[in-house]
Amino acid sequence: MYTKKIYFSGGNVRELQEIFIDLPGVVKVLIGKLSARNVHSYVNPEMQTLENFPAVEIEFNPKKMDLSMLLDVLFNVLNPYADKTLGIFYSSGEDEPQVELHLNFIANRGREPVVSKACLTINDPNNKIIRKCLVNVGRLIEFVAAADDEQNFLRKHPEIPTDIDLTKLKTSLRF
Repeated sequence: MYTKKIYFSGGNVRELQEIFIDLPGVVKVLIGKLSARNVHSYVNPEMQTLENFPAVEIEFNPKKMDLSMLLDVLFNVLNPYADKTLGIFYSSGEDEPQVELHLNFIANRGREPVVSKACLTINDPNNKIIRKCLVNVGRLIEFVAAADDEQNFLRKHPEIPTDIDLTKLKTSLRF
């Protein structure tokens, strides 16, 4: 079976693991730390490198789960306009255009598009007025999975309170 991997950071990584683990098409979700290069955001377009950043690795079957659906779930749980630790990291260059397109949509959501004299609708990613999306984006260098006792922590300890109502979230998601 062909699978792809994407890496998300932000919020509580234990909660992120629990959110994505039961989605259709998701094969495996691991907690760990990543290192990434060429990391930028719409607020800070300067390239930087991150090291030992807490994140989850999501392995999914692209025939059953689309990357944009995973991004939709992420942005329904974490606010891309408020969470400075929110990040999307990819290991395959083919994922970069889809991630950038989705983030361009998030950055421009709720704003009227610019219309040129020729009546063409323009979404200019260089427009400094609309840069409020705080999501970090970059290419993965390395991901190191956490120890086995950290994996699936919330499943092993259901009594631990979470910021997200995981039961309500899972019943509201429909694919």
